[in-house]
Amino acid sequence: MKYPENIFKKEEELLLQTYKRIPIEISHGEGVYLVSTDGKKYLDFFSGLAVNALGYGNKKVIQAIEEQIKKYIHLSNYYINSPQIELAERLVKYSGLSKVFFANSGTEAVEASLKLIRKHFGPEKKIITFSNAFHGRTYGSLSLSGKEKYKKYFSPLLPNIVQLEFNNVEQLEDNIDKNTAAVYLEFVQGEGGIQVTSNQFADKIIELRDRFKFALVADEVQCGIGRTGKPFAFNHYEIEPDLVIVAKAIGVGLPLGALITNKKYENVFHPGDHGSTFGGNPVACAAGLVVLNEVFENGLMNNVARLGEYFKSELNTLRKKYIQKINEVRGSGFMLGVELFKPCESLVKSFRDRSILVNCTNGNVLRILPPLISTKEDISIFIKEFNEILSPDV
Repeated sequence: MKYPENIFKKEEELLLQTYKRIPIEISHGEGVYLVSTDGKKYLDFFSGLAVNALGYGNKKVIQAIEEQIKKYIHLSNYYINSPQIELAERLVKYSGLSKVFFANSGTEAVEASLKLIRKHFGPEKKIITFSNAFHGRTYGSLSLSGKEKYKKYFSPLLPNIVQLEFNNVEQLEDNIDKNTAAVYLEFVQGEGGIQVTSNQFADKIIELRDRFKFALVADEVQCGIGRTGKPFAFNHYEIEPDLVIVAKAIGVGLPLGALITNKKYENVFHPGDHGSTFGGNPVACAAGLVVLNEVFENGLMNNVARLGEYFKSELNTLRKKYIQKINEVRGSGFMLGVELFKPCESLVKSFRDRSILVNCTNGNVLRILPPLISTKEDISIFIKEFNEILSPDV
């Protein structure tokens, strides 16, 4: 389909202006590439904000979707649908937890977790979250988030939510006590600039959980499902969360999110306490089964771990070469961040001019989220172009 020539004008006329659109008209996707309507191919190292784990046009995903559509597209959650049960079984297996509630997104899964926490602990106990955290844009999830720029116009937000400084061990000791219901943690902050939880910070949280019996909620919406080279980012630590929130990659482009609980919290909700008309849509779950099979059963996660080490090593080589431009390289697997000494929006444009799509977050961090199917050759293309962009002779 050819978009009308005035597509951007039409977008401005018809849609609420909540997004800063990238000035490209996309025709279709092929593997790790997006193709514009003028035929230009872009290496996509943004992958729909970690959604398109298997890239574009994956035949197994398409087949699973088509087969399920022929059976039924939607089924009320008053009925059981087998793709939902099968996907829940896999999520329980790979997370090591107990039961699943399906939603349509990460934000909705966060909202479900908040209701569960409030029901179990009561409204008086406080919930701990951290600076630069991002848990969503609805009122509950926004109340947990640490980005003031998203919150400033929408007060009052939910009460009894305390924000501490990320990776500040001393603040944990000073603020967590018997009146704490839950701690929400992204083990790798995506929107926050690929900030990684320190071992000391994680150890202190576990020590305090043992003492005060609060719930540890791992937000794995962006960093889960093999993206960091392990099933979930919390697997890099000696930790088992009480609740895990997943989304993005599990729907591989279809709306899908999930809250996973351990046995301690599996019976908090009763019929009528929570629900979703479209949560656990059978078509989305059928696609999700393909993702989990490819990531966990067909070796894709192992490739991400191996190639992620290579990618990070190459980025660190550039850091040493351009020590006045690159401050730090962070992350693991295919969730990497390059912190620059200057804002990185212009850098994103330079990549786009060279047919590569990448994202800038937290002002000066280049956020790199390739599809999990990316190869060493794809990474080498990125490194080559990054080197030329940084070169003072270009």
